[in-house]
Amino acid sequence: MFEMPPGSFFLTDRFSGKDGMPFSDEGDSREPQRGLPKILVVDDERLIADTLAEILEMSGFRVAIAYDGWDALKAAERFRPDFVLSDVLMPRMNGVDLGIAMRKMFPDAKILLFSGQAGISEILLEGQRQGFEFELIAKPIHPLKLIERLKEQ
Repeated sequence: MFEMPPGSFFLTDRFSGKDGMPFSDEGDSREPQRGLPKILVVDDERLIADTLAEILEMSGFRVAIAYDGWDALKAAERFRPDFVLSDVLMPRMNGVDLGIAMRKMFPDAKILLFSGQAGISEILLEGQRQGFEFELIAKPIHPLKLIERLKEQ
């Protein structure tokens, strides 16, 4: 789970945007800051995905959420993310396979994979054998560090 001070989890109901994507900036007083990247958050652990999305939205990013790789591919077609932030170990499609598919669909999108599991090296090596390297972020990551990384672009 993410490294956060006690009492700092933010859970809200999700709204659907005009394109059907789950994000909550419509009808909300928080406006996405111009120039900040659009981020697709992908994690099969809904609490992590929803919490991370809420934190990013509060920092001004426009965020879409998917709970597995296949749904992320569909969401990306409509949302056209600048960043894909994905867990590595997920059922149906792992984060490396998702990253490869996203890189082919959106060559300019930045792919950041995150994991708290030690046993992901074989998955990452398989991606490297196919000619794809992705930045790996270890869980837990402090939200402020992640936000700084995303704003670096």
